[in-house]
Amino acid sequence: MFDYQTVFEKYEALVRKVDQAVGRVHAAHPEEVRCRQGCSDCCFAVFDLTLVEAFYVNAHFHWELAEPLRERIFERAETADRQFYQIKHKLQRLRLREGKDDQTLLQYLAEQRVRCPLLNADDGCDGYMFRPLTCRIYGIPAAIQGSPRICGLSGFESGLSYPTVNLDRVNEGLFELSRDLLQEAGVEDPDQRLQGMVMPVSEALMTDFNEEFFRLLAKRSFQDAVATA
Repeated sequence: MFDYQTVFEKYEALVRKVDQAVGRVHAAHPEEVRCRQGCSDCCFAVFDLTLVEAFYVNAHFHWELAEPLRERIFERAETADRQFYQIKHKLQRLRLREGKDDQTLLQYLAEQRVRCPLLNADDGCDGYMFRPLTCRIYGIPAAIQGSPRICGLSGFESGLSYPTVNLDRVNEGLFELSRDLLQEAGVEDPDQRLQGMVMPVSEALMTDFNEEFFRLLAKRSFQDAVATA
């Protein structure tokens, strides 16, 4: 297997930077930020991971969790993955057949609810220490493609000015790290390969990011690599 630790270290540096930004918002707006233990609203949000984050979450999932727990999570991931397939099928229809614009598609995704496979029966996160950046940011004001996003359970009010996390900038950093990962793996034309290379948490947990995965990725397509893994 190629050396991916340097890329992981860069990703962890990005995580620390995001956590610090989130912490500053918490400190400045303690009444408005209402994230508490047992609140799992963000654990039903529909979102995708870039390659580097999917690989990182998958690696720590196997490194840190015992096999019996992983098996239970796999069962939950299979259920979630079927739901994601239906949502993405509907999204494709809205885009291609009905010609809906990006804002309409984002609104549709924001309204969907799928239980994260890492969410346990006690409404706690079995992968809290290696949770994705979207989970870390949820609960404070954020913006994507210029559109504001506020957790409906928070005390932040629409129309008022607050410190806001630019999700587009965060995603740019994740795609840069994904490109670095592909370069470390010896994949040619990483920018081209990164097109459409995202997946939900459920798929990230079930994918085997082994040498065969990256070999297929270098020669064929992301979809082929995932299907084989």
